[in-house]
Amino acid sequence: MYSFAKYRSHYRSILLMGVPIMVGQVGTILVGFIDNIMVGHHMTEELSAASFVNNIFMLPLMFAYGFAMGITPLTGEQTGRGEQEQAGRTFRYGLRTNAVLALAMLLVMGGLYFFLDRLNLPPELLPIIRPYYLLQLVCLLPVLLFNAFKQFADGTTDTLTPMYILLASNAVNIVGNVFLIFGYAGFPEWGLIGAGVSTLIARLFAIAAGFVIFLRSRRYSRFKEGFLRLKGSYRDWRPLLTLGIPISFQLGMETGSFSLSVLFIGWIGSNALAAHQAALTFSTIGFLLYTGIGSAVTILISNSRGCQAYRDIRPIAAAGTQIIFVMLVVITGIMFLARNYIGYIFTDSDDVAAIVTAIIVPMMVYQLGDGMQIAYSGALRGLGVVKPMVWIAFLCYFVISLPASYLFAFPMKGDAPGVWWGYPVGLSCAALLFIFQFYKHSGRLLQTKS
Repeated sequence: MYSFAKYRSHYRSILLMGVPIMVGQVGTILVGFIDNIMVGHHMTEELSAASFVNNIFMLPLMFAYGFAMGITPLTGEQTGRGEQEQAGRTFRYGLRTNAVLALAMLLVMGGLYFFLDRLNLPPELLPIIRPYYLLQLVCLLPVLLFNAFKQFADGTTDTLTPMYILLASNAVNIVGNVFLIFGYAGFPEWGLIGAGVSTLIARLFAIAAGFVIFLRSRRYSRFKEGFLRLKGSYRDWRPLLTLGIPISFQLGMETGSFSLSVLFIGWIGSNALAAHQAALTFSTIGFLLYTGIGSAVTILISNSRGCQAYRDIRPIAAAGTQIIFVMLVVITGIMFLARNYIGYIFTDSDDVAAIVTAIIVPMMVYQLGDGMQIAYSGALRGLGVVKPMVWIAFLCYFVISLPASYLFAFPMKGDAPGVWWGYPVGLSCAALLFIFQFYKHSGRLLQTKS
């Protein structure tokens, strides 16, 4: 039987840890939201171009974000044991691995740039897509370095500092948009290119602020000692790779099912692309809210492992799931009430807005599967159990979700909403398998340590 008193302390801990993460992440998506509103009202074709480029870059960015997530359970467990200097050394190696990954992604995504004209896109969009693509390419290095700082800070239970940095960088981005998209106050009217330039400036600001705070803040002094002076070896790379690579593949494949499905949307037409971007921007708010709670679950479970409080692990996961369930009920209610108006936030086109309205229904349906898979993937990361997540992600997102999207969109003639109906199928399967893996591995841990 459910008992509020049983979970009260866990609710409090998860919310204290998770709300700053949610605020920072929602602040970031709101900037993307504002970007799309400004770009969409400047020119509908620019919104379509932004839709394509943002979806293509979502895959490497989420892959990189997942890779950096390997830092959190490591530093969380080390912090739980009082090993701050070792956590600082983990951060140093985390920065190095993320820098190497950034360079690899620059090469891969740079190579893709030369094949944009072979992706069967509307030809009128290519001159707009190309310069914006290059700006997003340059953003990769600062984004990946800040990922490393953020995941390290979160693992040490300091979720407030990354939140403040993200909010400040978002303010920089919005100011840049105002001047560079529409050309106010004597600045050039660059449209979508202006949005890309202001995003680059904001991301450079974020990583610079993170390094200054880490090197000068008293809170990080013991971590800084380990970062600068504690000797390491090649073995220090191994746990980062062991955790980071499976998580990155899991998140990368989840995002890949969304990013690759944008090709299906592109085959339908530029209006469908614009509608897809508007709907995706709106739906990402829910995803990032759930991810904030999932990240808090990871931090608290890894800390519990570090201080050997093993009996707290399942209650933490259950409390996180209950919080996410309440959130998704509220979010789906908002989606339903706003379904006829969301499209007009981004564009004046009645055709685009009508497609967005049709997409809202499958968007509402997939919230449950999305919320549950985020909660239990976070719990598995806290346990350090990440390898099963790779085959689950491949099965659910590529073998199940992508073919379902194609089936609903084309043979069943669902068009853009049909693509979206494939998402809840894959996400729900992933949620069920993550739940099974969590209870299997947490049960083994409790038996071993009892």
